[in-house]
Amino acid sequence: MTSVNVTTSKNTVTVNEGDATIITVATQGPQGPQFSSTNTGLIDSGKVNNSVIYYDSTSATFKADATRTVENLVDGGSF
Repeated sequence: MTSVNVTTSKNTVTVNEGDATIITVATQGPQGPQFSSTNTGLIDSGKVNNSVIYYDSTSATFKADATRTVENLVDGGSF
């Protein structure tokens, strides 16, 4: 009979079995920094090759789409 006991408060695993057993235990680590310090979202569903992220005050979000790309900034885009 195999029994596995996982106690999260102690972070221990106890396995009682006659045969060799491999158990992998993983816990979620700390999250990295958010995209924006002000919790502003990013809309990238319209991204294209060479999109440049820009802030759109109308929608109060950052965007990556065909409006600003490396090509149209070089070819006379507004800075």
